[in-house]
Amino acid sequence: MFRLSTLLLAGAAAATFAAAPAIAQQKAPLSILRVIDADNYDPIRTTATAAAEVMYMLADTLVTVDFDMKTIKPGLAESWTISPDGTTYSFKIRKDVKFCDGRPMTIDDVVYSLKRWTDPANKSPVSFRGGPVKDIRADGDSTLIYELKEPYSDLMFQLALSFASVVDKATVEKLGPNFGVQGFNGTGPYCWSKWTPRQELVLKKNPHYSWGPPIYKDPKPQIDEIVWKIIPETNTLMAAIQAKQADVTYYMPYIALDTMQRIPGMTVQRQENYIYDVFMGFKVDKPVSNDKAIRQAANMATNKEAIAKAIFFGKGQTLPSLLNPAVVDYDKSSADKMPKYDPAGAAKLLDEAGWKPGADGIREKDGQKASFTVYGIRNSDNPRISEAMQADLRKVGIDMKIQLWDATVAWGKLATQEFDAFLMSYPYVTATEAMSLYFRSQQAPTPNRMNWKNPKTDELLKAASMATDADKRKQVLAEVQTQLTEANVWVPLVSQPLWVVATDRVEGARAHGLYGAGLYKGLDLKLKR
Repeated sequence: MFRLSTLLLAGAAAATFAAAPAIAQQKAPLSILRVIDADNYDPIRTTATAAAEVMYMLADTLVTVDFDMKTIKPGLAESWTISPDGTTYSFKIRKDVKFCDGRPMTIDDVVYSLKRWTDPANKSPVSFRGGPVKDIRADGDSTLIYELKEPYSDLMFQLALSFASVVDKATVEKLGPNFGVQGFNGTGPYCWSKWTPRQELVLKKNPHYSWGPPIYKDPKPQIDEIVWKIIPETNTLMAAIQAKQADVTYYMPYIALDTMQRIPGMTVQRQENYIYDVFMGFKVDKPVSNDKAIRQAANMATNKEAIAKAIFFGKGQTLPSLLNPAVVDYDKSSADKMPKYDPAGAAKLLDEAGWKPGADGIREKDGQKASFTVYGIRNSDNPRISEAMQADLRKVGIDMKIQLWDATVAWGKLATQEFDAFLMSYPYVTATEAMSLYFRSQQAPTPNRMNWKNPKTDELLKAASMATDADKRKQVLAEVQTQLTEANVWVPLVSQPLWVVATDRVEGARAHGLYGAGLYKGLDLKLKR
């Protein structure tokens, strides 16, 4: 019934969109549709994938990542060397790069940007990704020295992420806290033109750009103007693509993918190497959610398979463990330790832990109701995921209250202590990256929103980060995966896929997906004449 009603609504909306003159389709800029906006576009001040997907077009990084999501390729750095002890990285920087305003990029710009990212004084929520920095400095006019206090096995991948983008110091200082809100000046293939929050972000082609990474056939941007449009309602988004009043999206509702594949001229492709997982995390120091029995029962009571089928329509995969099986250094044995779906077992566990059903069916213990509040971003999936979990938990006597927020304010809300649990989705490639991001003590209160502060976890993650031997790293990561799985800090849910859908007005679109950025730098995108 949902499938039929959704497609009928889409058809009606498509008829409305189709009323526009065909000539307008030819003269319009490339329009990319998405369902949420970012809170800002300063690379060091946001963890939002909605920011990263635009940032890769606005700015460049030292290195880039190939479509396999594993191979590091040149970016602003033409080449690099790493010292035998793994602490000193030397990058040869290109000399032909210019900012959007036409000023040549210098080695000083690179040093400034990376120090701005990693300097604790700037309180960036992603500064840890730069590793234990000892010094970042120039050696001459084209060599960057990135020196660490100790080895950091994830550094090259982290240097490819949007947080390490090179930006213009003058623009940062001119705009202050409004950098990435009122303007931006980077070296990317596209330049900031205008941002209307929750509506659209307009980019213009960087006329100087000719240094795109080698993963693209052409190092220059092929499109004059790109408009990132926000359409929160997925039926309307789907209709706009069907009516060809928009050009490309990777936020297509999963219910529509099979239909899109049958439309002549429509390109629908999946990024097979993509990892973007959905989970619910608990604050382990709040009443109710601090009880391991509640957390374990939530894992056992949640019908993850039903959520995957109902919300992702067979396109997503149920997570069998804390991390995705495709991730580097995944420990298979951790899946055996993850509680299986067993509502009856969950109820028994709660009984044994002293949580007894009250008159209203909600369990109580020592005068405390088995009730907690979950926060999350209001997007196309989270309302249905949270409501399905709410119903499942209610059946075993746990009351889960839901509060979802628009993305422009959600990140601020998720940095508070107001909630007991949170719903989140995130991209990653290595186990070290995923667990260091969320579980190190120093990451609290965000992105370690669980307030998980455990010396053993910190010790293991430090050992993994410093390991220069792959087998040793995998061994300690297996231990920390076991520890966190047994603590039931998370309820792992689904790994959502990345599908890029493009109309026949677009040529060359290829799904990438680094940190959720389906189009990455977009240098393969062209518009048919």
